[in-house]
Order: sequence, then C-alpha cells, then structure tokens
Amino acid sequence: MKFITALIAGALFGCGLLLSGMAKPLVVLGFLDVTGAWNPALAFTMAGAILVAAPAYFVVRRRGSGLGGAAVTLPGRTRIDRSLLGGAAIFGLGWGLAGICPGPALLLLTGMTTSSIVFVSAMFTGFLIAMLPSRS
Repeated sequence: MKFITALIAGALFGCGLLLSGMAKPLVVLGFLDVTGAWNPALAFTMAGAILVAAPAYFVVRRRGSGLGGAAVTLPGRTRIDRSLLGGAAIFGLGWGLAGICPGPALLLLTGMTTSSIVFVSAMFTGFLIAMLPSRS
C-alpha cells in the first residue's frame, strides 16, 4: 500500500511539474528574474501547492499520523543556524544558475540530457557531503 501511495503521489507531483512549467529551466529563470522579464506564473503554482498542502499538514500534525495510520515525526529543529543558511544559499545559487531544483531535476533526468545528468550528479554529491559527520 505504501508503494502504491508513493507511486501515485510521485506521478501526481511529476504531472504538476510538467503542467506548471517548473520542469522548464527557462520558465523558472524567468520567474527568478525579478528585475528583468519577470514571469509570475510560478508564484501562482506555488500558492496553489500551499493551498493544497497546508490543510493536510495541519491535520497530520494534529493527529500525529498519516491517513494510513503510520506515525509521522516532524522535525524538531526550529533554530536558524549556519547549516540552514548555508544549505539555503547553496540551493538558491543552484536554482538561480541552472533554473532547476531537485524535483524537476529528477523529472528532467528521464530525458538523459547532459545538463540533467550533471545537475543530478552534483545534487547527489551534495547529499553525500551533507551526510558526512560534522567536525564542530
């Protein structure tokens, strides 16, 4: 059941990325270009996603479990620290330079273009680096 739910959610997410244009780096870069030819279309996509996700989040948060009854543990960290700011900055730089973020990158990988392969390889390298033990 868990696999089918994940498959349906992933397919729905992928369809949403395709329909909204978030899988097209030029559309994303147009959204990020607030001082030039700004394209606000993705703001409406993000607002729609928040409207759909927020009620489900609050229900799960209150219940402590998903619809299937599995316990859901939400992150306990609420502090803004160097690690969070550094990760957000790296994510923003990557998104701004390439016009791709992790979800659409996986969708673009199905086309096996050089840019998608390089981006996803770099993304997974970043994941591996983030999992290294901290030396602080």
